[in-house]
Amino acid sequence: MASALRLLPSTATRLLFSRRLPFSTAASLFSPSSKAVIYDQHGPPDQVLRVVDVPPVELGERDVCVKMLAAPINPSDINRVQGVYPVRPPLPAAVAGYEGVAQVHAVGPAVTFPLSPGDWVIPSPPSFGTWQTYIVKPEDVWHKVRGDVPMEYAASVTVNPLTALRMLQDFVELNPGDAIVQNGATSIVGQCVIQLAKVQGIRTINIIRDRPGSEEAKEKLKQLGADEVFTESQLDVKNAKSLLGALPEPALGFNCVGGNAASLILKLLRQGGTMVTYGGMSKKPVTVSTSSFIFKDISLRGFWLQKWMNSDKAQDCRTMVDYLLGLMKEDKLKYEMELTPFSEFGLALDKALGKHGSPPKQVLRF
Repeated sequence: MASALRLLPSTATRLLFSRRLPFSTAASLFSPSSKAVIYDQHGPPDQVLRVVDVPPVELGERDVCVKMLAAPINPSDINRVQGVYPVRPPLPAAVAGYEGVAQVHAVGPAVTFPLSPGDWVIPSPPSFGTWQTYIVKPEDVWHKVRGDVPMEYAASVTVNPLTALRMLQDFVELNPGDAIVQNGATSIVGQCVIQLAKVQGIRTINIIRDRPGSEEAKEKLKQLGADEVFTESQLDVKNAKSLLGALPEPALGFNCVGGNAASLILKLLRQGGTMVTYGGMSKKPVTVSTSSFIFKDISLRGFWLQKWMNSDKAQDCRTMVDYLLGLMKEDKLKYEMELTPFSEFGLALDKALGKHGSPPKQVLRF
């Protein structure tokens, strides 16, 4: 990876730094040198991403300077670099990454938000450019969060857990004892759905791929609180609902796979049920039978977290982030991640791209 590009200072990248103290609230003038993962064109991430040095830049009065602590590599981050995600940062010299947790390093002299050096903060709603060692953005970008949870959870709290929470709340009014069904249950969102539903007394029916180790995957999901876990082949039978036993027919389904895995959800939904699609990992279309519409009155919806967060939901987003972090502190919401030093970015990227089997979600540690 190259490291020779010099970035021009801009409002979005101004940093504030005191060379004499580890933290500062004084009107310091320049940032420390920083490192960032950037790309000048869209393409395969392992070909277009590179780590570069960012020179010191000038202080902004209403800016808050943060030192990044950790940032995940999400599938949507990869898609942005590839150029296939609907919303992307401008090129060239786009800094990759979308969420993460940081520590306040210094604040501008005109900052009014109650932020102090040492506080943990996240960009909320998330914003582009978290894969760099120092960031400066306006004070209203940052949300102070609790610092007593593992940094990898604070770093990843927004995109996946918040998607799970919103889908459980936004489409069907669920009551304790009701059931939902989902495919892609081993994904981070799927694991969050299981645990958040359990907190609310909602039963979960979970669908996973047929693959080696599926029995082990079933057991892990049940330890998180899953009521039932089936492989796709188990449900690909005529009377699939008989497998649910005493569980009620689900009122709501979550689809992140498409193809046959989506059809299995439609098969299990109750009369008037709703399926929400939030991903398409199989890259196969969702196919719905005419009878599902006519005789079951099925509703099909879609969910995209970024659209939701862009609709004047900043304060709602922060309130829910605090709620999720509280569950994480109580060990009621957890998922497997692997911290990799930022100095080994290439290795973390290769793991995220699947070049080393199926490792846990990669989180960069700065």
